[in-house]
Amino acid sequence: MAYIITEPCIGTKDSSCVDVCPVDCIHPRKDEGDFEAETMLFIHPDECIDCGACVPACPVEAIFALDEVPEKWKNYIEINANHFQK
Repeated sequence: MAYIITEPCIGTKDSSCVDVCPVDCIHPRKDEGDFEAETMLFIHPDECIDCGACVPACPVEAIFALDEVPEKWKNYIEINANHFQK
């Protein structure tokens, strides 16, 4: 799991990160059925190639490298992983 999307994304779901991702690993995209139901976006841990393109694209600074997730948002590491285990 290379990058994690954290709390600032909740309610925002700006798709700038989706637009710059070269491997389409950020979900749900606007064209996916669960986009409206989700409160935030998630990075698929097996699809991410650790390029970091999403980090500067995020207007709310919600994306961090796994080893740089702020302590207050460490729980989003598990939240992100659990999203893809559904």
